Amino acid sequence: MADLTVVERSPDPESPGPRTEREPSIADRIRNLGANRTGALLLLFGTVVAVAWANLSFESYHDLWETHFTVGVGDLQLDFTLHALVNDALMAVFFFTVGLEVRREFAIGELTTWSRAVVPVVVAVAGLVVPSVLYVLVSRGSGYEYAWGIVISTDTAFLVGALALIGPRAQAGLRIFLLALAVVDDIGALSIIALVYTESFDPLPLVVAAIGLVGVYFTRYAPSGRGPVYATLAIIVWFAFLASGVHPTLAGVAIALLVPVYRPSRRDVEHALGLARMFRQSPNSEYARAAANGLRESISINERLQSAYAPYVAYVILPVFALANAGVQLNGEILAAALRSPVAWGIVAGLVVGKIVAIFGSATILRVLRVGEFGPGLTADRLAGGGALCGIGFTISLFIVDLAIDDPGVQNEARVGVLAASVLACALATVIFRISDATHPVREVGRTLVRPVDPRRDHVFGPADAPLTLVEYADFQCAFCSKTSGAIEEVQRELGDRVRYVWRHAPLVRYHPNAVAAAEASEAAALQGQFFAYERSLFADQEHQLPSDLVRRASELGLDVERFEADLASPGVAARVRDDMVDAETMNITTAPTFFVNGQRHTGPHDAQSLIRALEQTAPAGTR
Repeated sequence: MADLTVVERSPDPESPGPRTEREPSIADRIRNLGANRTGALLLLFGTVVAVAWANLSFESYHDLWETHFTVGVGDLQLDFTLHALVNDALMAVFFFTVGLEVRREFAIGELTTWSRAVVPVVVAVAGLVVPSVLYVLVSRGSGYEYAWGIVISTDTAFLVGALALIGPRAQAGLRIFLLALAVVDDIGALSIIALVYTESFDPLPLVVAAIGLVGVYFTRYAPSGRGPVYATLAIIVWFAFLASGVHPTLAGVAIALLVPVYRPSRRDVEHALGLARMFRQSPNSEYARAAANGLRESISINERLQSAYAPYVAYVILPVFALANAGVQLNGEILAAALRSPVAWGIVAGLVVGKIVAIFGSATILRVLRVGEFGPGLTADRLAGGGALCGIGFTISLFIVDLAIDDPGVQNEARVGVLAASVLACALATVIFRISDATHPVREVGRTLVRPVDPRRDHVFGPADAPLTLVEYADFQCAFCSKTSGAIEEVQRELGDRVRYVWRHAPLVRYHPNAVAAAEASEAAALQGQFFAYERSLFADQEHQLPSDLVRRASELGLDVERFEADLASPGVAARVRDDMVDAETMNITTAPTFFVNGQRHTGPHDAQSLIRALEQTAPAGTR
């Protein structure tokens, strides 16, 4: 919804000064799937209640979830248990949201280009293979080596919540890396469920499912009423998957991958803005409905569905799933059996040892080989802690326990293994992160530029090999940044070719709702070699930075407007701005402008003479 705020709020160029707080917008979308501490705590609460209930009265716990009910008309009837309803129907909604996120990441997110995707893809694949091999080795001879799928997947909901609760300071880079990894991990887990854990298979119903999926794809072209059509086709596809023998939750994934996703276009946003103005001038029900529809239609169906379903998944579906599946008895006999069980030990080894070895090891190899892009803040200790945290394999692990193991006693042992592994993984990650924070004190966070200046990537004014470097993290809507631009020009006049100036983005979006759009527009202009000209244009008129204003500026500068608009909607431009914002959060930059002189954070005044003195005093030896 970040782009939607562009049409609903106006900039505040008269803000009284640099702000001491910045919106955590680097990932407004950062996986609302179980999204934050609240979702993770509810999931944990459901687990604790399930375990307590099963140990206080296992009969009532078992009897409730095995309650049968029938749905149907005439001779066409389906019989479900309450447990099956949760695992087959409610979890289809969970997997639907997973599929939406997968679709988004590959279309406009972190996985749009190979250079950005290669690291999380390779690391995630290693995180699937190594734990599986460890499980098979440890559980060899048990007769349940086939259950290796239990250790393949990381629980995204717990991962996000645990990272918020126990993660290190300045964790933006690690968070985005782990979430991109989790997307690939989910793809692998879903594929394995479909290919390995489908017991009986009838291809005929899949023909019906295929027809339904074709209908889902073409529904995007319907002029109106798409919601009921999507819902009807989704139900048909779900029943077809159920009848085919393929686990019906995968219907959710198949549908989600066909739902369109795109960045809001300028024309759609302008249209929504026009409708909102009409309603403001003449408030009535007709204009209200038109304005609401215009605002809704300016956002892709994928993102609207994510926003709509994320709260239900986080606060209802996943806690209910935990309540229905985590009820394991923990008496002495069962714990003793689990301690002797190669299945339980295989799960612990796979999740706790396999995940950290696979993720940390493969990431280290890629870094040594200089393969792919590593974001700022992804130090060895952060990668180790993130790898440990990925050993929380709760949701899909418990899900596959029921698919892969048919013996109730062994299922119990496996659930004990999953719970124990998740606790151990979380504890191990906590220890690693605390050690990491202890070795990187708060006062040191952000003192040094985390991403070295790269003339191929950065916006550099001045000679690329100049001995002095001034980096500014700034916001196009910030009045102080505009005033500081004069000081920058004076620094450049006095130091000449001895200094290079670098601009990086740090939009304060809580106070300047159009700042991200302006930053992306400047990147679109940069693709036509006009970044600094566009920068000056933005600072010259900070009050007008709506989408139409951004395009008008491009036209006034003589840019190819059609190409500008296409670039403005591209994932590459958004990723470029987001990278700078991740840098800023990693370095705990909370005000604009923030300067780095010769790689070190500047804490003094921002006038030209102060910046010149700081540059001269910190100049490399032999260049003063």
